[in-house]
Amino acid sequence: MNQNSPEVVAEHGLSVEEYDTIVRSMNREPNLTELGIFSVMWSEHCSYKSSRLHLKRLPTEGPQVICGPGENAGIVDIGDGQAAIFKMESHNHPSFIEPYQGAATGVGGIMRDVFTMGARPVAMMNALRFGEADHPKTRHLVAGVVAGIGGYGNCMGVPTVGGETNFHSSYNGNILVNAMCVGLADTDKIFYCAAKGVGNPVVYVGSKTGRDGIHGATMASAEFDDDSDEKRPTVQVGDPFTEKLLVEACLELMQEDAIIGIQDMGAAGLTSSAVEMASKGGSGIELDLDKVPQRETNMTPYEMMLSESQERMLMVLQPGKEDMARAIFEKWDLDFSVIGITTDTNHLTLSHQGKQVADIPLGPLADFAPMYDRPWEETKRPTAVTPDSVPVPDDLGEALLKIIGCSDIASRRWIWEQYDNTVMADTLQIPGGDSAVVRVHGTNKALAITTDVTPRYCQADPFEGGKQAVAETWRNLTAVGAKPLAYTDCLNFGSPERAEIMGQFKGCIDGMVEASNAFDYPVVSGNVSFYNETNGVGIQPTPAIGGVGLIDDLDHMATVPFKADGEIILFVGETNGHLGQSIYLREIGAREEGSPPPVDLGVERRNGDFVRRLILSDKVTAVHDLSDGGLAIGLAEMAMASGIGATIDIASDLPAHAYLFGEDQARYVLTCPAAGVDAILSAASDAGVPTAKLGITGGEDLTLGDMARVAVDDLSDTHEDFLPELMEI
Repeated sequence: MNQNSPEVVAEHGLSVEEYDTIVRSMNREPNLTELGIFSVMWSEHCSYKSSRLHLKRLPTEGPQVICGPGENAGIVDIGDGQAAIFKMESHNHPSFIEPYQGAATGVGGIMRDVFTMGARPVAMMNALRFGEADHPKTRHLVAGVVAGIGGYGNCMGVPTVGGETNFHSSYNGNILVNAMCVGLADTDKIFYCAAKGVGNPVVYVGSKTGRDGIHGATMASAEFDDDSDEKRPTVQVGDPFTEKLLVEACLELMQEDAIIGIQDMGAAGLTSSAVEMASKGGSGIELDLDKVPQRETNMTPYEMMLSESQERMLMVLQPGKEDMARAIFEKWDLDFSVIGITTDTNHLTLSHQGKQVADIPLGPLADFAPMYDRPWEETKRPTAVTPDSVPVPDDLGEALLKIIGCSDIASRRWIWEQYDNTVMADTLQIPGGDSAVVRVHGTNKALAITTDVTPRYCQADPFEGGKQAVAETWRNLTAVGAKPLAYTDCLNFGSPERAEIMGQFKGCIDGMVEASNAFDYPVVSGNVSFYNETNGVGIQPTPAIGGVGLIDDLDHMATVPFKADGEIILFVGETNGHLGQSIYLREIGAREEGSPPPVDLGVERRNGDFVRRLILSDKVTAVHDLSDGGLAIGLAEMAMASGIGATIDIASDLPAHAYLFGEDQARYVLTCPAAGVDAILSAASDAGVPTAKLGITGGEDLTLGDMARVAVDDLSDTHEDFLPELMEI
């Protein structure tokens, strides 16, 4: 077969038009190695060719932002000469094909993105989506993914401090595994990838290169079909023990004045790292592939350039620093090899066995990669669901128990107990709260971290769903007393070649833009994962948002549990009983329909800023934001977290089921000593924030007016059952 036949070009994920563009840019036909390099650099996973046009609209700047999108990770200033560096990325396709290694290498890859920039990783989060609980693959996938995340993160000695996990039929054929890493660095020791200068040594460090993961980026840029299991060879294999050595060696070298640029070999491996470093540095790069450390024999240039073997980095060093750097990496028992130099050619040039095997201009590979304005079709907004159209259960207590134990609300303890969430001894709030909280080591300040999105909202109304995803992270950070700084995202969608999917993508971006601007809450890094569909059936649109906030003084931090009997429960916000797309409607009404709750961003900011002020002034003892399941679920979670019951007065004209389970936004539940109530209500009135007494803590039951009484122990038992039963423990 001709190496550039239409069949070979198609196998590389390139269209006829794209191939013709390559030929024009090179003034000749590419050889197979060059074709492979273009295929991965122009893949959706690496080039963002269908999303760049829309991503450009996202707010990315602010006084707190040191570095926004475009580097390995985003950077925000947290004061005192310190920075938080963070990013979230997907490893969806590999995790469906081989769940343990897919998830494990997702964790390893996102850690490398962070420590590449000079940060020590201090916290991991994840956002996981699986198919229906009774789907034949679900149990196997949950077990493998959770074990992979725990296996890699625990071995690295980095705490996994939280995340989210959901189950829905739309993920039966395409699970989502989104990993987020947060690191800390000194602002004067931040490293970037640009390979500037001419004649500087290009150095390969870490593990040897093998044949695993070849065309992983291309595989991640295509939808699944009935033969997806055949793609198993494209899944990488990780070694967390080697990565731990790599972290320490890199951070040690970063203390010296030796590194000009540094880049993780992630998706597309040596190709993407070399191309990105040279293109951002405005230089060229020349590599001698004979010097690449290899663990397999007779590897071809094509295989070496496209391999996605893990635990590898590419560096450009100051001339004369090679021996010093080599000594550090050899001390940590890692490969170190000078494999090339920077040039002034603006070309990527490769040699192998004494022959030049590739010569590609960098412009077409990186800066001038295709960018498409795909046709898009606006999602039709659904009809609203009114409370009187939703069935009222005979027993609201039984309804509460059913919802508290359902797949979306049930405890994730079985998952997070497999993760070491306290290693490093700085984790202050473990999974189960509104946000994880991790102390900035040696200080009295902390980072708050959360991941959120409600895919069913995004499916029904992408614009409102995109707004709500950003707003919920902002609210969760606020609920622990943190000032939200910035967020990263992982935008998971079906095929961009379908207008309805691009309509979902554009709608979610529109909502995210509006929310970001309203909160002065920019996005500083992220990832787009398209083609999450099987046989033409896509997932629910899932733009996962990973928020990071700062608690300046840990003496002012809020938590979810009730603290004592006899405290007053206050309710912040307004309830209209919105049941469209609610958990109640799905679990009790057996319907997934209606419009999601509208998000008034001005009200969100007003209410959230007020709650944060109460936390910082020590006026409240517990805080919880309300989201899935509404008020009843929020109260139940506060009671279960403490073992303390509560009695609630229901003073509303709404039907009880709408009042208790409606998912209206911008709402919080607070507690305070009785002596402090009047001051809070007066402050709320002055701020124009609707706030009212809701009830009192105490006893062993959660009593919801005269509508329901459920023992806190019964709530806890039901809440804990789902995952152990699914996993047959």
